[in-house]
Amino acid sequence: MVMHEQQADWRLLEDEALLEQRICTLGLRLEGTPLAGCVGQLREEIAARGLVFQPPVHVGDEWFCPEDIGAIFVPFYLCDERLRRLERKLILEVEGGTREECMRLLRHEAGHAFSYAYRLQRRRKWQQHFGLASQEYPETYRPRQHSRSFVIHLDDWYAQAHPDEDWAETFAVWLAPGEEWHEQYRGWPALRKLEYVDELMRSLEGKPPVAPPRLRVGEYNGLNKKLKTYYTRKRREFAESFPDFYDRDLRKLFPEASANGRVAAAGFLRQNRRKIVNHVCHWTQEPKYRVNELLGDLTERAGELGLAADPADSELPLSLSSFITALVMNHRFTGRFKHAR
Repeated sequence: MVMHEQQADWRLLEDEALLEQRICTLGLRLEGTPLAGCVGQLREEIAARGLVFQPPVHVGDEWFCPEDIGAIFVPFYLCDERLRRLERKLILEVEGGTREECMRLLRHEAGHAFSYAYRLQRRRKWQQHFGLASQEYPETYRPRQHSRSFVIHLDDWYAQAHPDEDWAETFAVWLAPGEEWHEQYRGWPALRKLEYVDELMRSLEGKPPVAPPRLRVGEYNGLNKKLKTYYTRKRREFAESFPDFYDRDLRKLFPEASANGRVAAAGFLRQNRRKIVNHVCHWTQEPKYRVNELLGDLTERAGELGLAADPADSELPLSLSSFITALVMNHRFTGRFKHAR
């Protein structure tokens, strides 16, 4: 009883005090959480396929499988409603926070776990369908959104990121209850990958893994740090997702919000959208939809900041085009719209 009360105390802390706590001291467990129900469903889906390997699931600092180890780690914040609220406040979203999204992620990670536990990536036929798992992971990738050679499961056409991800995404689509993938991917080259997964996993029915997962959980879970450290790193990594990411640059482009003769910067951007998009795409060869999406984010933020533009400034459209061109080229070569400040 005393231990339970001590573990519950941290839930009553204000955010500032909670951020000083080490994650490993919070006593987080899967048992009794909505996440446990998702893990249970995953196990049922695997068993329904006649497979005997059940990847162990541990609490960690993110969604991942350790390289070459058939085990799944799920983020700690899903284990407690107080931590979910903190995650949403600081990161603006909770990855895996809904049952549907959680199941998609679990099936994906299960794909990695099966690949490692049965050493599937070493098979020649696996490599013929997905490529070499030894291929270096790119810092960024440029998905072909209309390609039918890959399944569509997680966001951002993630199957195109790497052969390992192509396998995990295809496995996830195959594992989901029902056989809708036969119809959904009819006529797609990706269907051949799904049929291979079906053939391969049938061959593994009732067979134990050749490389059972062995690991010291504490060496992989990343929980021996303060919540403050975790969120400082995560916010830096996802800086572009936060509304204030472009504020400094927007204020340079639109410096005098209250001056006479000015118009709303958001309206100015909308009025000149086509001209700016065409100009940027001409020099960068970037798809118009991507530039238009970036310009939309800038327009929305300029409106939130109440910025104003001088319509008589003939150099402003050129400055905007140059700024957005620089953002696009940075993203092309570094995977980020701007280097960390």
